[in-house]
Amino acid sequence: MTTKPKAKKFRVRRSGGAAAQPAAARPVPPPSAVDAPQAAPPVASAAAASKTGAGATRAGASGGAGTSPADEAISIREPSKAKNGKPSTDLDEIRKEGLTGRQLRLARRIAQKNNLPATSDFDAVRQLRLKGIDPFQRANMLELVVQPNTAHPAGAPQAPGSVQLPQTVPSDKVSLPATELSPTERRNREIQQIQRDIARRRRRKLLLLGARLAFFVMLPTALTGYYFYGVATPMYAAKSEFLVLKADSAGSGGGLGGLLSGTQFATSQDSIAVQSYLQSKEAMLRLDREVGFKSHFTQEWIDPIQRLEDNPTNEEAYKTYSRNVKIGYDPTEGVVRMEVTAANPQVSAEFSQKLISYAQEKVNQLSVQKRSDQVGDAETALEMAEDKRRNAQERLVRLQQRGTVLDPEGVIMSLRSQISTFELQRQEKELELAALLDNARPNQAKVDGARADIARLNSLIQRLNDRMIDASAGENSLASLTVQIQMAQADLATRDMMLQSALQQVEQTRMEANRQVRYLTTAVEPVPSEEASYPRRFENTILAFLIFSGIYLMCSLTASILREQVSS
Repeated sequence: MTTKPKAKKFRVRRSGGAAAQPAAARPVPPPSAVDAPQAAPPVASAAAASKTGAGATRAGASGGAGTSPADEAISIREPSKAKNGKPSTDLDEIRKEGLTGRQLRLARRIAQKNNLPATSDFDAVRQLRLKGIDPFQRANMLELVVQPNTAHPAGAPQAPGSVQLPQTVPSDKVSLPATELSPTERRNREIQQIQRDIARRRRRKLLLLGARLAFFVMLPTALTGYYFYGVATPMYAAKSEFLVLKADSAGSGGGLGGLLSGTQFATSQDSIAVQSYLQSKEAMLRLDREVGFKSHFTQEWIDPIQRLEDNPTNEEAYKTYSRNVKIGYDPTEGVVRMEVTAANPQVSAEFSQKLISYAQEKVNQLSVQKRSDQVGDAETALEMAEDKRRNAQERLVRLQQRGTVLDPEGVIMSLRSQISTFELQRQEKELELAALLDNARPNQAKVDGARADIARLNSLIQRLNDRMIDASAGENSLASLTVQIQMAQADLATRDMMLQSALQQVEQTRMEANRQVRYLTTAVEPVPSEEASYPRRFENTILAFLIFSGIYLMCSLTASILREQVSS
């Protein structure tokens, strides 16, 4: 905002003769060009210069005074003279003469016209007096007046009938105010003109801003409000809620699964799977096959924005399905909330019931699949254990049949016991033979019989040893066969334990699968609505206004920034 400059006030001392003049005859001295810079810097304006006209030109030629030098001379008193009748040329005496500020300014201008290097106003008076020029004579003051639009030099004869200013005004005529403006008034007028120009530009910018806002914000908002209030088809919403629960006992399970069995986190995956299924294109196609979803939204009385074209594609129908079927899962409570919107309240309730039935079938399918997967894996492990046990048992039987004995270890122990018995008998025969040979004349028949018994026992022990060696050596020996049979028996025992564990696992899996069956329960049944839920006219209109305002604001800021960057 531009404020008016404050000018300093100067008090001009006047002589007694000037003060004694009547108020009507005494002219008011306007501020000169010397006082104007002290008050405030003048504001240059082409409009102000054109308005002031010739009066401003004359004022500038006369040093910025509002009146002519002739008028000035009327109010200037005669300076005091020295004792000899001549004006004094001493600076101190000149200062004591009591010259007014107007007289000093006239003296300075006359000194400048005569090219005198005056250092001050009093020095200008002194130098003029030394040169023999009285600055306060009427003739010297009239020489300062320069006529505008004058091609001949000063002092040249004027054309007949021309007017040479300044002129004196007769006292018998009414004195009129001067047409020229003082520098202060001219500056104030220029400031007011600048302020009016600024206000005019501001009004123009406000009008342009209002036009842009009306075109880019208010008009789209009005069209949006007209659509919501007069064109949009009312839609009815049917709301429902259901939960996916787990049929589990209070104390079943262990570890982390047992801790989460009674919370909503135990069925969160199933709930999310059901939500994804209901929001899929598969559910939309099934709903269209059973209750005619596409045919409902292709009716002619629905407004063009919400209506589907005739024979729409699955993608177009799925966009409408996603817009009218809203499903949300609350993980903190484990509740699935569904809202189905249709042009008819009964149809919306029917759509909601169908979707709930689809969700229930999906939950049952997931439970059956999970149960079959768990039990199937356990049963497969049981069958593998049974097959391996059967193979181990068959291998043991084959090994036993290969040796044609049921207990190879018993045969080996029998042979060892026989060898030990025959060795004892041989030792007895050797002792008996030694006793017979101790006689001086032993009985030859007994000696030969003892020797024959010892030979027979050695032969029998040798055969038993050979049989033992044959049973212990080779792949088909009794020792090897015994080892194989022992390994087969150990393998059979391991397979028996694994088969028992598989049987126990199958039973536990079946029990766990029975406890983990999921089922869907409906907490809130869909009820046909009596009043339209959509469109929300006022809220949607306000939202459209905010959206258009935000778009306009972003575009305006972007354009301003780009304009500033380009201009810089």
